[in-house]
Amino acid sequence: MNHYSNIIAEMRNDAADILYKALEAVEPGAAVKRYCRVDGDNLFIGERIYDLVKYKNLFLIGAGKATAPMAAAIEDILGKRVTSGIIIVKYGHVADLDRINLIEAGHPVPDENGQHGTEAILKLVRDAGKDDLVICLISGGGSALTPLPFHGLTLKDKQETIKVLLSCGATIHEINAIRKHTSMIKGGRLARAAYPATLVSLILSDVVGDDLDVIASGPTVPDSSTFSSCMKILQRYNILKKIPETVLNHIEAGASGKVPETPNTDDSAFDKTYNLIIGSNIESLMAAKQKAESLGYKVLVLSSMIEGETRDVAHVHGAIAREIIKTGNPLHPPACILSGGETTVTLTGKGLGGRNQEFALASAIDIAGKNEVVILSGGTDGNDGPTDAAGAFADNFTLKRAGEMGLDPYYFLLNNDSYHFFQKLGDLLMTGATNTNVMDLRIVLVK
Repeated sequence: MNHYSNIIAEMRNDAADILYKALEAVEPGAAVKRYCRVDGDNLFIGERIYDLVKYKNLFLIGAGKATAPMAAAIEDILGKRVTSGIIIVKYGHVADLDRINLIEAGHPVPDENGQHGTEAILKLVRDAGKDDLVICLISGGGSALTPLPFHGLTLKDKQETIKVLLSCGATIHEINAIRKHTSMIKGGRLARAAYPATLVSLILSDVVGDDLDVIASGPTVPDSSTFSSCMKILQRYNILKKIPETVLNHIEAGASGKVPETPNTDDSAFDKTYNLIIGSNIESLMAAKQKAESLGYKVLVLSSMIEGETRDVAHVHGAIAREIIKTGNPLHPPACILSGGETTVTLTGKGLGGRNQEFALASAIDIAGKNEVVILSGGTDGNDGPTDAAGAFADNFTLKRAGEMGLDPYYFLLNNDSYHFFQKLGDLLMTGATNTNVMDLRIVLVK
């Protein structure tokens, strides 16, 4: 290995170190304990105080990829004060819990475990009274893990609808609008079911802008979307004839006023509801920035709110890397560009991959042959699309190495097969389940 390759290897290690520091900053259990503590009979949550003596029962519910460590933290804080609880997590995203029933279920495509778990949560909160306290834990993945269909719809209807939405390029905001209006629990309906109990939601954000009504489809917050906006989404992506007829009929009925809307800000349920974000993408980016600076890089955080088609976003990042090399703008090397958010992939092929791997592949094409550039894109939950990889590494040698192995990057990109491209190169980012989820992180290093 020559000197130049040694530099690239060092930069790859730097990128990985930066990513893991970002993940550490949004570890769910630690996030819960930063915002929650008990002093005597008082439970402090954010800026609010709850007198535990006033409550007959304390129930814990939740859904999302990160809710197992969140629940474990609540058990550490409250111990036997927790009466009982139910949380739903993605398969494999587990923790040892004493007083809370943990249910593993399907994500991103819902399954029957998620449906049965949601039914159990709904029953628990409906049985809660005005003198009970319900703590709800919410993180990314909560939408798919709580797939209880609205009356007249089936789980299969929802599964087919989500598959269509995931493959048409719809944003997470748009997907969740449809989810809320085909659900018994989303879009504020969980808060309505829990009323008159006191409800507190601790939320780890996985959506751009940290919009409360979008995270896990907003089960405990007023819903700003409507049946009419759902119809516009279906029309925008030309999928009216691709989704199940029962779902289309339901949304059309809602748009014409024949099905009740999700609760809005005027609903009395929200008088006893408190929603608090305890972790987000920007926190992970700030930790990444601090780590990169400690490694000697000049750092620019572009945004925690990057959206758009993955390949387009990749081209922008690649262009910034080239600009740094050519003109020293916006930073002189050694430079680190950080961004977060969640892009979308419009499927044109039948390969295997995810938005982070596709980002890395598109970036590799843009930086081919340049001087000392490393790009790492990873999902903070440890799973990128339907794969066991969190993302992938790319550098200015990626295309050269691929060519020596007879791999055509353009073919793999066209077929949405970034996983097998990087698998052959040994450049997949494999973190395993991280038990957190605050969208994606992208790291561009230039020396």
